Amino acid sequence: SSPSAPLLATPSSSLLLRPVQAAAMAPVKFDDLPKLANEVLNDDFQVSGYVFKAKQKTGWGGAVLSTQVDLFKEDKCSTPAKLTWKLPAPFGFGFLCIDKLEMDKSGKYKLEASSDKAYPGLKLDCKTDLADVSKVSAGCTYTGLKDAQFKFECKATNPQDFMGEATYAKGITTCGLKFTPKLLSGGLPDVGLRILSGPFFCSLLAKEQLGSFNATAHYKASPDLRCAAACNYSKKGTNVTVGCTYKGLYKVKVSQDQVVSCSAKHSVAKGFTLLGGAQYVVPKGTFSYGLQLSIE
Repeated sequence: SSPSAPLLATPSSSLLLRPVQAAAMAPVKFDDLPKLANEVLNDDFQVSGYVFKAKQKTGWGGAVLSTQVDLFKEDKCSTPAKLTWKLPAPFGFGFLCIDKLEMDKSGKYKLEASSDKAYPGLKLDCKTDLADVSKVSAGCTYTGLKDAQFKFECKATNPQDFMGEATYAKGITTCGLKFTPKLLSGGLPDVGLRILSGPFFCSLLAKEQLGSFNATAHYKASPDLRCAAACNYSKKGTNVTVGCTYKGLYKVKVSQDQVVSCSAKHSVAKGFTLLGGAQYVVPKGTFSYGLQLSIE
């Protein structure tokens, strides 16, 4: 609910409002720095297997149930499924949000819960597999400073096992870093940079103690046509991938290791979508294809 006019006029209340305003302007997470190019090169390529997905929003506090079934798998179960619940206000308790309650085909669970009510601009979260206490992790995300985002996560029973990151946006540029316990022993953090100006986009990530680099570029040639390229360099070698998408429905990409992939998406009716794809590996001469049906 919107604050009253007298509260807006007081200096103390305006300070409390600033984190909320800044949260809406928070930069992307570190791993999302190359997201614009990755959307073209990685998303929506169903090049093997048959998958059925369904998402249903219920009237129970806005709870959402997502189902994924892998069809015709060559194992004991021909239709292994994964069920995922999202409960924005479990049992009417709005202070806590269950972002994910998942059970996969092997019977393993995942639980992710969060709350953004503790302090303006601060989000607390917890993750567990509901089986091993040593795997429980706790973390927080703070977006209370304008154009900045800070994340920290650690194992609840072993705080020395942690991961942290920070990103900051200024004008057309966003920079970030990500660190682990190796930093305490003299290791280097992962660093990244992205630049977005009009239809042009590029990013660069340096990881693994500056032993691995990932560079991407993206160009929006028109409202319907997007092109992207990525170059990954590590001790294992270099691989370059280029691709494009038309209207977000048709995609093709080619990589340096001579793998050609394409996909097409078709909306049969509102909430009923088909996604098909194929892949040809030139050195091996192998061909694969896949199909995904989504209902929501």
